[in-house]
Amino acid sequence: MLPPSDISALLLEKILAAQKLLPQLSVRAFAAAMAADVIVDTGAILALLDENDRWHALCSDALRQLRLPLLTSEAVLTEVFHLIRRSRTEMEAVWTLVHSGVIVLATIDNSELHRIQALMSRYKDLPMDFADATLVHLGEREAITAVFTLDQNDFATYRINGVRRFHILPVERP
Repeated sequence: MLPPSDISALLLEKILAAQKLLPQLSVRAFAAAMAADVIVDTGAILALLDENDRWHALCSDALRQLRLPLLTSEAVLTEVFHLIRRSRTEMEAVWTLVHSGVIVLATIDNSELHRIQALMSRYKDLPMDFADATLVHLGEREAITAVFTLDQNDFATYRINGVRRFHILPVERP
């Protein structure tokens, strides 16, 4: 597990590079540059933070190829914090990812919950959990087709708007 002050040189490099651009960008250009094009799931976040995780190297390599920020949902962050609840170091590392802008939290309004319910009903045979349903919904709403996840079997089954497949990262498996 990496300490929160040094999650990885990669994350620090990406954060510093983004900060160097800030004075050069107008507000509109900055907003466009910061639009997420990848959704991130629980397992990928945990693998990035844990050097002992068998997926760590693959996730770190995949992250080097991604444009930041990564978009996620409250449900995913809830899962992450639940799974690391006993580790103060991991908790601080997750907060560092969020506060640095590496991970951006998308909001989901009450009016969108019917779509999440419909997704969970559609994939009840898997079954689809709430966190996955929020990510599929965000993919549909934000027109994002790439998902950074270790849950490759489920996301290979899920379809964006019932038709389009997700591009699953990392591509390789340990």
